[in-house]
Amino acid sequence: MANKSSVTRMDSTYMKNYDAHMERHARKKKRLMRRIMLFSLLVIIVAGSMAFYHFQQRALHAEKVEEYKQLQADMDELQQEEKNLNEEIELLNNEEYVLQIARSNYFFSKDGEIIFKMPNDAPSY
Repeated sequence: MANKSSVTRMDSTYMKNYDAHMERHARKKKRLMRRIMLFSLLVIIVAGSMAFYHFQQRALHAEKVEEYKQLQADMDELQQEEKNLNEEIELLNNEEYVLQIARSNYFFSKDGEIIFKMPNDAPSY
């Protein structure tokens, strides 16, 4: 086999132009690779930041949905409490109901009436 180092190179204008052309081609290829790498890095950074932002927003959304459900449950509870209080207001406007509470809890009685309080009795209201 022939050793490549034993072949001498011709020093002609064509070879100089060819060498210059190959050098320019190599530089262009190197610059192209640099641009492709820079663009790829930029795309990776942008895609990564978008993915990070997306997952952050998903977590925030899940947190807000949970908070909304909790607040909805609190609102339902408060509406039920309001309904109960309005019913109690209506009952307290009734004189017979107020007298019944006074008789059962504070031992008020009608004339000639005797009240016996049993220890296991719960309030009537």
